[in-house]
This record gives sequence, C-alpha cells and structure tokens, in this order.
Amino acid sequence: MAMSHPTDSSTPAAPVSPAPAAPPAASTAILPPEAIATAAEAAMAKRPVREPWRIAMLAVLGGAWIALGFVFYITTQTGASTMPWGISRTIGGVAFSVGLLLVIVTGAELFTSSTMTIIAKVVGRITWPQFALHWVIVWVFNFVGALLVAALCYFGGLQTNGKNGWGKVVLDGAAAKLHHSWGEAFVLGIFANLAVCLAVWMAFAGKTLVDKAFAVVGPVALFVATGLEHSIANMFFLPLAMIFKDHGGAKFLKGLDMSAYSDLTWTHVFVNNLLPVTLGNIIGGGLIAGLYQWYANRPKVEAAAV
Repeated sequence: MAMSHPTDSSTPAAPVSPAPAAPPAASTAILPPEAIATAAEAAMAKRPVREPWRIAMLAVLGGAWIALGFVFYITTQTGASTMPWGISRTIGGVAFSVGLLLVIVTGAELFTSSTMTIIAKVVGRITWPQFALHWVIVWVFNFVGALLVAALCYFGGLQTNGKNGWGKVVLDGAAAKLHHSWGEAFVLGIFANLAVCLAVWMAFAGKTLVDKAFAVVGPVALFVATGLEHSIANMFFLPLAMIFKDHGGAKFLKGLDMSAYSDLTWTHVFVNNLLPVTLGNIIGGGLIAGLYQWYANRPKVEAAAV
C-alpha cells in the first residue's frame, strides 16, 4: 500500500499575485488653454512637412468640404425671403458649419486654418520654404476642390431647384459680395477667419466628435450669419454664380435682369474679392486667432526667434 507523505505545515504558501488594476478611464474633460496651445503648435508643425502630393490631395478635399457646407447653406436660404433676415441667416450659418466639421474630422487641408502654421515657423519647427510652399499648395488645391463641387452643382441642374430659387440665391449673394469695396472685403476677411480659426482652436480642446461639433457650430454660424468673407467658400460661390450667369440655361435665365450681375467676372472675383479676402484671412486667422492666441497661452518657455 502506498504511503502518503505528510506535508510540512511550516512551509509558507506561495504568494498570490494581485489582479492587475484596471487602466484608468480616459478623461473626457476638455483641454485647458495651455494644452490647447501645445496641441495647436504640434498640429501646425505636422502639416507643412508632409509630401506635397499628399498636401494637394487633402487640400482638394478641404475645398470640396467647404463647398458642400455652402451647398447646404444655399439650400436653407432658398425660399427663406419671408423669414426675418437674422433668423434665416443663422439657420444658414449652422448648416454651413457642416463643411468645417468635415474638414476637421477627415483631416483635410484648409487654407484659412492653415494660416496658423505661422506658429510652427515662429518656434522654428518648419523652414521658410516649407511654410510658403504649404500655403501655396493648399490655396491652389482648395480652389480645385471648390470648382469640382461647383461643376457637380451645375451639371446636376441645382440652379432650377425651388422654382429657380436656388440659383437666384447664388446670383444675388455673389453680386452682393462683389459690391464690397476692397477695404471692406479685407476687413470682412479678417473678421471671418478670426471666427473660423477660433472654431478650429476650440476643436483642439475637444476629445469627442460631439465636443468638436459644438466647438465649430457657434463661431461658424456667427461668421456666415453676419455676412463675413471666407476666401475658400468664395472660391466655390463666386465661380458657381458666373457659371449660372453664363450657362444656366433658358429655363433658369428667363425673366432675370442680367444687368444686376454684370460684376460677375473673373477680374472682379480675383481683384475685388479673393485677393483682399485672402489677405484679411491671413491676418485674422494666422496672426490674431493663431499666433496671438498661442503666445498668450503657451506653456512658460521662451519661443524661438523667427
């Protein structure tokens, strides 16, 4: 019969490892101002160092997404003439904010927000050639993306929607933009991109899609409802108006007083709108909402010389 061996009761039991602690839940609190400044600097330093072809591709998307936001805006204004002006424009501004939200969530390149890459240049994280080339590529290919959506609108016959009201909103709105003086367009460009870049700045603070959406809607609705000037939005809106004026078709053009749209020419669009508005956008977004905001909130380290 097998004999059992007595156990040594004096031998201590092997220690039991404690169960691993659960990882701490990710904070859903928005970033404080100093952290936003750091996040903005890091984001703006990454953009200009990407391959030029990638920047161009993302810029086409950026122009297209802003154009889609404008398509939504135009739709909300079609047939809204009986509403109080401020109410209808505010509704349109909320609709337009979809465009900037698409840009932020998809990582597209948008010239107006890319003016804030001046932050990365000030701290020495990019070179002057990278800085300048990035701006040029994004501006040009935003225009390409905006024109592509304008072409879709034209070939889709959107000008006849709402008993020709859709196209009439485009023509009247474009004519109003070209009636600004050069100085007015410049100042309205400053004001518009101050609002847009503040929207982007606040979106850096958010950690969820809901956070970012709420950050974007208010400032964008403010600039659109007030009638401020955004260069990339105008790259879609003004050429679309010229297309409708010259090629809208007899069904659309019948009964319109075309003399009211005589300023809709490429010369007027570039010289009297896109040029002053772009310059204003650079100041409002790059210098005020971007560089000034970053300098005021940056962590307490000395910025590198330009």
